[in-house]
Amino acid sequence: MTPHILVIDDDTAVANTVAMVLNMDGFEATVAYSGETGVELARNREFDFLVTGVVMPRMNGIEAAIEVLKLLPKCKVLLVSGNNDSNALLQDALSRGYKFEILAKPVHPLVLFQTLRSFGTPLS
Repeated sequence: MTPHILVIDDDTAVANTVAMVLNMDGFEATVAYSGETGVELARNREFDFLVTGVVMPRMNGIEAAIEVLKLLPKCKVLLVSGNNDSNALLQDALSRGYKFEILAKPVHPLVLFQTLRSFGTPLS
């Protein structure tokens, strides 16, 4: 079974590159360029994983992740961020009972794959 991944990032180049790398490695990645769009996609489709940027306009990646988890409780979440503001957002999520794995941008593909494997991804 091919793992389905939702990739959310307001930087279209980052989102498209992450999705391309994941698709080349055997995933089926779907891209959204905003938290709101990502949540809408999760309403209509099952995703095994969510890889999202953190600091985005309107709905940030953590809020999007929480909304996706409400819809898809088994979805595993990986945050990627190149922004120092992420720590305060992570602390807020933790105070609400959500603990997320986070990687620093830019994420090397091998690190991304290793992290997804650590979630129990069926990858070779």
